[in-house]
Amino acid sequence: MSVMITPIFAGLLALLYVVLTIRVIAARRSERIGLGDQGNRKLIRRMRAHSNCAEYAPFALLLLLMLELMNGAPLLLWGLGTVLVAGRIAHAYGFSQEPELGNLRVVGMVLTFAVIVIAALANLVLAVNGSFLS
Repeated sequence: MSVMITPIFAGLLALLYVVLTIRVIAARRSERIGLGDQGNRKLIRRMRAHSNCAEYAPFALLLLLMLELMNGAPLLLWGLGTVLVAGRIAHAYGFSQEPELGNLRVVGMVLTFAVIVIAALANLVLAVNGSFLS
């Protein structure tokens, strides 16, 4: 079995993660903060945007990968992956701005949660159906 769709979205999200990492490093340098956040709002925002990506993207990708491994519909995988990337970008951008772009942050989280819920349900359906068929 070949996995062809999930790696595309994993690669795109990895690139977003690197961009968010570079933004944290840049804020640390410009604010001269080597350890912790020292209460610096700019650094805290960038750190949380970075951390939030690290918290949600891997879990969503794992769900996509399991769907793909169970021969989930390619259109579903492409749709979920696209929505996930869009949600993560919207959240990261909206959250890391000063002042925060709250609407983008909310849209990003709604899209991310939608992907996780839909992928979780699809995984359950495919796994249960597969277990009854074997």
